[in-house]
Parts: sequence; structure tokens; C-alpha cells
Amino acid sequence: MAEIAVLGHGVVGSGVLEVLLTHKDSIAKRAKEEIHVKRILDLREFPQLPYNGLFTKDFQEILDDPEIKIVVEVMGGLEPAFSYTKACLEKGKSVVTSNKELVAQKGAELLALAQKNNLNFLFEASVGGGIPIIRPISQCLAANEVTEIAGILNGTTNFILTKMIREGMVFADALHLAQQLGYAERDPSADVEGVDACRKICILASLAYGTHVYPDSVHTEGITAITKEDVGYASAWGGVIKLIGEAKMLENGRLHILVSPMFISRESQLANVDDVFNGILVRGDATGDVVFYGKGAGKLPTASAVVADVIDCVRHLRSNRKILYWEDAKPDYVEPWDVTPQDVFVRVTGEGDSDSLFDRAQQVFPKAVRLIRRDEEPGEAGFTLPQIAEEELREKEPDLEKQGLRLANRVRIADF
Repeated sequence: MAEIAVLGHGVVGSGVLEVLLTHKDSIAKRAKEEIHVKRILDLREFPQLPYNGLFTKDFQEILDDPEIKIVVEVMGGLEPAFSYTKACLEKGKSVVTSNKELVAQKGAELLALAQKNNLNFLFEASVGGGIPIIRPISQCLAANEVTEIAGILNGTTNFILTKMIREGMVFADALHLAQQLGYAERDPSADVEGVDACRKICILASLAYGTHVYPDSVHTEGITAITKEDVGYASAWGGVIKLIGEAKMLENGRLHILVSPMFISRESQLANVDDVFNGILVRGDATGDVVFYGKGAGKLPTASAVVADVIDCVRHLRSNRKILYWEDAKPDYVEPWDVTPQDVFVRVTGEGDSDSLFDRAQQVFPKAVRLIRRDEEPGEAGFTLPQIAEEELREKEPDLEKQGLRLANRVRIADF
């Protein structure tokens, strides 16, 4: 019998218990032995639960129990999750987590500690919820050079953008609906500002390229500046707007990585990933494009991935699988975000009709290609620019102002 402990009994933690209890027999067959939850750490009381006798408020009780060989960390946040995880690995206990903030910030340190102590630190659920992505990158695609990863990594923002695209909602109304339906937190800032997606693309990039990419080294933009007008221009261009986390290895050996809204062609495999679903495209030199699709969050999908890692840990209790590992960050590993050229959509506003605005914009950007959206109004114009870096676009803003134009928004155009 394998004894485990669960740290946290929130949405994911309760889901883990539900999956373990509901599928107890089939899980035992896959793990080659029965898995028994010995302790659950939470400060709250749960007298109504049939397993209420398993709860403890004392982490030390779990840490000092020699029978507990695997600890599931589903508390979320960096502390005390990091301190508890580190203590468990130092005490000879393997750890499974769904905590993307923990892995994104402390992954290199914790993986090194696990390897040193011949233990496992597994985190399949930290990126795609129930979507298998960590193992495929580390195992199934291991023979490839991963040239690029691009993903719709946050269900809340994808739901909001879907409503803006399909139903013409403004951002505020779509966000309010997401909150009403339980797809967005009361404080949705980590979602709509791109923080959640940033943590996930950092984990994937660290895994794919073997060097820890910290979230604070990644440029991140959310979707709060996206308007109905931008959505309309994307449609006129032949695509949709999605919040994308992108990581790409450049020829100079540096990593281009960012999170931002992007125009996605309707022909892209990610264009039809809608509502709360996530999609992750991995581009390998041998396989080409491989896409992983499914619900990126939720109680049971995430719990399913956590329990799968627990089963893996049980089957390898006496050995570190040595599959998941990356080094700490290298100096200047991440390319400055604003120097990489990329096709860009630009929307300008000013006095006059759209034809006049575009003619004046062409004085600054001779290569501009105009877009005309349905119900376009005077005082605005939209166009695309080929291969221009953010720093160059920024330098041209004073020239636009001299033409009586304001750069209202710009959205990158994806090439996948």
C-alpha cells in the first residue's frame, strides 16, 4: 500500500480525493498497488465529509510521518507551498503539484533537489489542467528539436474573446458574464492581464529548451485593451484574436517569449479553440505541428492529471525517472521582447474620414496594407505592417502624431 498526503482541500484538492475514491480499484491496478490517503492538510473544518478524520492542521505531522512517501501539493500560491514542497523533498518524499506559480518560479531548484535525493517532482496538471502536455514534450517529442510553442493557455480570456468575436460583446460585458458563469474569479486580474498564461508558457519553454525561464523575464500583455473594433478588423483580415503564449528559439540561440493578444488566421489549428477550452501547438523539426486540445482547468480535469502523476510516482517509488529537468537561468537567455520583427495590425484614430486617416498613416508607414471592417466609422483606420519590431513602431509614434493620428492599439499577427 502506498501512503500519500494531500496539502489543500480546495477545488483541486477535493477533486483529487474524489478521483482517488471513485476510481480506487482501477487506480490500484494501474499503480500496481493500492493508494491510500493518510492525511489531508487544511486549516478549515469539513465535518460533513466521510473522510473528515483524515484532516490535520499541522504540516509537521505529515512531514514527520515515515509512511507517507508521496505528497500532493494543491494549495496554490508560492508560500507556504514552496517551503512545504522543499521540506518534503529534503525529507525523502516525492511531490506532485498542480501549482503553476510554484513550478514557474521555483522549478529549477525543486527539480534539482528531487534529482539529488532520487525522488520525483511531477507537475503535469500545472499547465493544461486535464490536457496532457508535460509528458508529450518530455517523452513523445523528445527526438525533436522543438522550434516553437504557441498556446491558448487561459480559459477565462478565451471565453471572453469568444463572446466578443461571436456576439459582439464589449470586454466589460463579456468579463461580467464569465464571472456569472463561474469561469472568472472575483478578481480576474491574473487571467485578463496575462499573468496566468505567462506562468504556463514559462513552464513549457523551460521544459522544451532545458533552461529555466522566469515569468519576470517575459513580456506580458493581457486582453483589457482589446475592443470590438479590433475584433472587427481581425475578421476583415481573415482571422480572430486570441491571447497567445509563444516561445520560439531564435537563430542566435536566444529565446523569444511573450504573452499577448494576436491575430490568428482562420486556417490556423488554434483559431477554432473557443470558450473555456485551451489549445497548445508544439512545432517540432521532425513532427511538424502537433496540437493538444481540451479543458485547461476545472476540478476534475485538473485532478485527473494530478492523480495520473501520483500513479506514476507510486510505480517509481524507488527511483527518480529523471525525465523532467532543466537548468537554472542563463544570462541574457531571453531576447528583449521589443527587438524581434513581426507582422503587426495597427489601429489609428484622428479627425477625418477613414480614407484620409489611412493616407496620412501611409506617410509614416509606406508598406501599410489597409483593412476595412464592417461598420467602420469616421475617425478610425486599421492596417497591417510587415515585419516591424516593437521598438521601431514605438519610435514612429511621434511621426503619427505629426499627421494628427493617435496609435489607438496594435496587435501582433501570428505565423502559425
